Amino acid sequence: MNQTSNILVAARRFAAVAVFAFAAVQCATAEIAVKSGDKIAFLGDSITQAGWGSQTGYVRLVMSGLEANGVKAEAVPAGISGHKSNDMLGRLERDVLSKKPQWMTLSCGVNDVWHGKNGVALDDASLAAGDFGAGGAGRGTYKKNIAEIVEKATAAGIQVVMLTATVIQEKLDNAENAKLAPYNEYLRSLAKEKKLRMADLNAMFHERITAENKPGQKVLTSDGVHMAREGDKLMATGVLQAMGLSAAQIKIAQDAWVAATPK
Repeated sequence: MNQTSNILVAARRFAAVAVFAFAAVQCATAEIAVKSGDKIAFLGDSITQAGWGSQTGYVRLVMSGLEANGVKAEAVPAGISGHKSNDMLGRLERDVLSKKPQWMTLSCGVNDVWHGKNGVALDDASLAAGDFGAGGAGRGTYKKNIAEIVEKATAAGIQVVMLTATVIQEKLDNAENAKLAPYNEYLRSLAKEKKLRMADLNAMFHERITAENKPGQKVLTSDGVHMAREGDKLMATGVLQAMGLSAAQIKIAQDAWVAATPK
């Protein structure tokens, strides 16, 4: 190989390294969609209520993870224990829209299924075929309730981050998780249709529980539904990813969580 060829080869290698380095820097400094001064409403049920009420809850971890990456946002906690999609729709104006947030995470679905006949049917066909008690029709359907929540929030200029429902017991092949699956499929399809940011927590929980392979033991929850510390961390990680944080920025957030954990 002559000197000219050697120079060309070296130049190509330098260019390749430069491109890789530039890509790595971009990845490490990804644009976080949430900005300092933004308000984030967290609409949900008892999982979200505890996510704010506990210092190690997922809502608190999302906020501290953002702050660790230089984003000082304000949380608007809007989780109430036992609430289903109809309840969240009913209080949307009071608990979210009136607060004028720039963002809203929506965590809904576990109680719609878990409450059985007192739950909320997936759609009109499920309502007609299923046993949802005397008040079933009055609670509407999950699809209509969620669609209206999203429509009203986006009409108010709020950016919605959709969260799929986590799990109902950590035995992934049980009847309740099977019933929950089409509710989550609807959330995925709606997020795609409306071009919403999504944290597919259900998929993340399934992957983690399967990987841990500890039948009969709780990996992410305290009781099969409500979060243990690892569940809160996984939820917060999913939400932060949906908000645009890169792997490097997630690591900064996770290191901050460790540093803040009581010894």
